Amino acid sequence: MTKEEIRTFFEILRSDNPHPTTELIYSTPFELLVAVLLSAQATDKGVNKATVPMFKVANTPEALADLGVEGIKSYIKTIGLFNTKAENLYKTCVILRDRFNSVVPDNRQDLESLPGVGRKTANVILNTAFGQPTMAVDTHIFRVGNRTGLAPGKDVVEVEQELLKKIPKEFMLDAHHWLILLGRYVCVARSPKCAACLVYNQCQFKEKTA
Repeated sequence: MTKEEIRTFFEILRSDNPHPTTELIYSTPFELLVAVLLSAQATDKGVNKATVPMFKVANTPEALADLGVEGIKSYIKTIGLFNTKAENLYKTCVILRDRFNSVVPDNRQDLESLPGVGRKTANVILNTAFGQPTMAVDTHIFRVGNRTGLAPGKDVVEVEQELLKKIPKEFMLDAHHWLILLGRYVCVARSPKCAACLVYNQCQFKEKTA
């Protein structure tokens, strides 16, 4: 896409949804961290079903650590990979409690030192909880970046770097949310809903559906 096409692309998405946000339910940076950590290979709806009741009982690093691994499992057992996620979440809570005074770090290095927290999760936290212009590339954004011609790349890091380079600064804070929603509901993996896409004219996908 040209610079003009990219600007129009995001102007259209902003006009349709001026204040996009995550579909995960949270009220603090720690709750968001927990939800994102649990969201790998799981839907936001499925994560919310587990975390909403859990947060009513324990929504701080100390409280979740006190539940122990088995206690955490009892709340998240409906989520895929819950055994591994419970282990990582418990370890993360202990580290936050003991090393970070129960405060979620606002920098990539410390976030990625937490068990189960990779680059994508760290980017989500930095962007959504702390308002930093990062780009968390998941399967949806990877697909949108390549399919539309917005930011082609052979892997998620390459797509991330292309998006950071090409998206105008005024759109960066919300771009992650616009792109993930586009990929989740319109630019889906199979049979993309091109006819319903707001950015149909800017998209360079050669096999657009009717």
